[in-house]
Amino acid sequence: MTAAPPIQLLPEADGLGRAARYLGQGGLVAFPTETVYGLGADARNDRAVARIYEAKGRPSFNPLIVHLADQPAAEALCHFSPAARRLAAAFWPGALTLVLPLVAQAGISPLVTAGLDTLAVRVPDHEVARALLRSFGGPIAAPSANPSGRISPTTAQHVVDGLGGRIDAVVDGGACPVGVESTIVDCSGAAPVLLRAGGIPVEAIEACLGQTLLLPDEATPDRPTAPGQLASHYAPLGRVRLNAEAARPGEVMLGFGNVDCTLNLSPSGDLLEAAAQLFGHLHRLDAMKAKQIAVSPIPDHGLGRAINDRLRRAAAPRD
Repeated sequence: MTAAPPIQLLPEADGLGRAARYLGQGGLVAFPTETVYGLGADARNDRAVARIYEAKGRPSFNPLIVHLADQPAAEALCHFSPAARRLAAAFWPGALTLVLPLVAQAGISPLVTAGLDTLAVRVPDHEVARALLRSFGGPIAAPSANPSGRISPTTAQHVVDGLGGRIDAVVDGGACPVGVESTIVDCSGAAPVLLRAGGIPVEAIEACLGQTLLLPDEATPDRPTAPGQLASHYAPLGRVRLNAEAARPGEVMLGFGNVDCTLNLSPSGDLLEAAAQLFGHLHRLDAMKAKQIAVSPIPDHGLGRAINDRLRRAAAPRD
């Protein structure tokens, strides 16, 4: 985490080039969209995405919205249903986020999706945001650029006031014209579901589709109303034992700190590194066909709270 105030960049070629370089080096860059300022990181870089959660003080690994330069870039990452194509044609670029099935081997950090098989994507309708996306040449994960639970930022000064000392740079593109977050529609299932009202009126979306959007509690009964709500979630194939000081016979050890283990979330005890490694290591345990997994104790503060939340869900009893 940077201790210095963020570098303030102008929304012209040199400033956008510097912002793109920060992103390419794993940095955090706030930038304007038509809705609110986003806190951007390379969506393919685990450690950079983990820094978003750290900077915001975000209490858990909630899925993040990935911003893209155009629809073809989104189609390289997601499977589009006919409904999603209609909505993208009508409202992109714009204040609409679509949740869609993730393409296999898309290269997106599992911290962005919170380990789920869907991805939230948006093509912003802001000249500065789109210019940055073109300059960077890749997907940018970007929640609102404010401390978690605080008022969303609509100017660069709001960002500096809230996150100064925690991020690398902010591109000052003036005030955001819409001023509220994007509307989120889940198009990953049989019928579109409204997850969040926002900058695109629900009535306009329903008129485009010719149907009423479902609400989360009207969707299929076995579908959680929001990512991460199931008691047993983020679970590897093997059974998980938490707060283990050492592996028992037949167990594979997922360590933290200076311990004897098969995989280590962070040998140095760095919670940022552990957060960045978490989902990847769980996938590696599956690839190893580990049947019994012991996990070292994780400090329950900062990002450790989010890590422990995910590990408790991974260890929860299953039907």
